[in-house]
Formats: sequence, structure tokens, C-alpha cells
Amino acid sequence: MSREARLLRRLLSRALLAAFVTLAATTPAWSQSNPRPRGVTDTVDMTGPRFGVTMLNQASVDTLLEKKNISVQPMISQLGWQFERRLYTNGDGVTMLTEWIPLLSGLDQGVALPSLNWLTGLRTAGGSEFGIGANITPLGVGLVVAAGVTMKTGALHVPFNVAVATSKSGARVSFMTGFNVRKT
Repeated sequence: MSREARLLRRLLSRALLAAFVTLAATTPAWSQSNPRPRGVTDTVDMTGPRFGVTMLNQASVDTLLEKKNISVQPMISQLGWQFERRLYTNGDGVTMLTEWIPLLSGLDQGVALPSLNWLTGLRTAGGSEFGIGANITPLGVGLVVAAGVTMKTGALHVPFNVAVATSKSGARVSFMTGFNVRKT
């Protein structure tokens, strides 16, 4: 197993363990007699544009050329939209959420490589966030793990995220930002 694969496996296993521990530690016991359990809030809609870059490994570049006849450099642009829903917030400000992120990659190089990402995760009151989910691209399907921080100023939220997506051709690393405007 390559060093990159071992590192990715260790990162994913630690991320899953951290998510499980965080969820277990922050989930309150809900009473059946309470019609609205403590901590349950109205759903909050957080959508907005996303843009950034992705670093492809050489195997991914080669796979795109051989199987799809698409020639790209190892660093490609990302442009898309995030559809985020907040599902739950506890008294300490920990928020559980889910998000869909369709992206177009490679527009800077004259190609349009679509991808779709679905993540579930959590965000702390301080803005630290973690998510894990599915990634579908022309390279195949795989797992995506993302972490970062969201800076807030009023209703404006600006995320800064790092994501690692996997496929049979290896791991890809993305750096993304954008903005959301809170709508309740």
C-alpha cells in the first residue's frame, strides 16, 4: 500500500472516529412527552456559491485522458453551488447539517467536468466544521471528507474548507470558499 493510501486511510479513520465521538457526546436524551425536544430548531436554509481549486494526482489526470479523452493539468478550477440545511442545534451551538454541492471543474482549461457531493456533518458555535459523504465525478464514485471553518459577520457566512475526495484513481485535494446568507 502506498504512503498516500496509508495516510488517507488513517485520515479517514480518525475523521470517522471524531465524528462518532462528537455526535455521541452532543446528542441530548429526548423525552417522548415533550412535543418539541430541547435543542430542536427550525430548519435554516444556507445556500450560496462555491469556488476553489482541486489538485489531481497523476493517475486521475491519466484516467481522464485515457477513458474520457479529456486533457487537464493537475490543478483545476471548481465552480458550483452549495445547498445546505441545518437540521439541529444544541444549547452549546453545535449544529448538525446536510449539504449538496454540484460543481463544474476545469472551466479554466476549457473543459466542464461535473461532480456531485453530498455531505453530512456538524459545525461548532466557533465555526469549525466537519463533513463526510459521497462524491460522484467522471473519475467514478468515492468518499469525500471535508473540514474547515466558517467566518460570520451578521447574516453573511464565509466558509474556508479543505476536502479530500477518493476514487479508484486515487485521492484529490480541494480548497474551497464562497459565501452563504442565512435565511430562516
